[in-house]
Amino acid sequence: MDCWSLFQSVDTFQYPTCVTRCPFISNQSEPDVPYYRDYLSLKTILNSQHPVSETKGELVHDEMFFIIMHQAHELWFKQIIFEIDSVREIFKSEKVDEKLTLRIVQRLNRVLMILKLVTEQIPILETMTAQDFLAFRDYLYPASGFQSCQFRELEMKLGIKAKDRLGRSDAKLREALKQEERDILVETESEPSLSQLIQNWLERTPGLEEDNFSFYDAYKEAVKNKIEFDKKQIETETNGNLNNVMLDVIKQSVETFEDILNIEGYNQLFNSGQRKMTHKSFMGALMINVYRDLPRFSQPFQILTLLVDIDNQLTKWRYAHCLMVQRMIGSRIGTGSSSGYQYLRSTISDHYKVFTEIAGMSTYLIPANFLPSLPEDLKKRIAVPQ
Repeated sequence: MDCWSLFQSVDTFQYPTCVTRCPFISNQSEPDVPYYRDYLSLKTILNSQHPVSETKGELVHDEMFFIIMHQAHELWFKQIIFEIDSVREIFKSEKVDEKLTLRIVQRLNRVLMILKLVTEQIPILETMTAQDFLAFRDYLYPASGFQSCQFRELEMKLGIKAKDRLGRSDAKLREALKQEERDILVETESEPSLSQLIQNWLERTPGLEEDNFSFYDAYKEAVKNKIEFDKKQIETETNGNLNNVMLDVIKQSVETFEDILNIEGYNQLFNSGQRKMTHKSFMGALMINVYRDLPRFSQPFQILTLLVDIDNQLTKWRYAHCLMVQRMIGSRIGTGSSSGYQYLRSTISDHYKVFTEIAGMSTYLIPANFLPSLPEDLKKRIAVPQ
């Protein structure tokens, strides 16, 4: 008797689960096994491209490509929102479980990688010439990427507010959206953004304010010592015009540090909208940067770095998108009635970044030998994650 006949003769023999669920084996024992096509809803997805030009009489070849490119972008935006929401949920806790910081790092890194991917996809769209685009562009009115509700959601969830937008772009956007999309954005605006939640978390930075230690006071003293040291160096090692130039540099340095050491002045800038972070959260971020080599601050430092990277990558995406639009339509008005290239160009600035103050943290770093020493009990408590 051969092996297969032996298997057939044993009543108790069971195929492994992986075999019984394989879509290539007939007579499945489980009627509800997920086939690849069904699991991914490919029938729906692959039949969701409806070129308008085809309904007008003749299919324009590049319109199919144009649709798929934008659908791919929207799918990636959905995944980014999914990741950002999961990170926001973790930060909503009054005390963030530090065991979850690695998970936060992983998910923010995924967001960054997706943004890099969608930026790299834009040159693929440029394989379509401006003349090719004109063959079906008139059919698109009033549809426009300007109306991407998901992209606005993403911006809001990160921390860009309606009042932060330049000109009347936000009002125009809302007019162009369907009511259900407007409702989504209104609900999103009412929720705490990632920026707000990050600030709340930074204000609770371990060791920032203790009974026997204040990072702000210790850092202020360290800056004072560094500036005095620099002055002495200039007085003993330089002379004449060079001395005056270097003293001017010291004066500018003092003014720079005063921007964050003068709490009252800082708060005035924050209240007027010129600063995006509260003073306490800024000092928390600075403390994490200063002591990033401590194990407990290692992953928080990675989180802050990833937030800046995400901000920068979004700017790169905007820039690549802007150049692509200029190539395709020049200075024409967008199909969604925006000013097209001119509007997109206005979004390529720090004005549309969320974590600019974290990005500029290096402005306030001082050499390691001038850093304030931590009390031994505090050093032990923040040396290892809890």
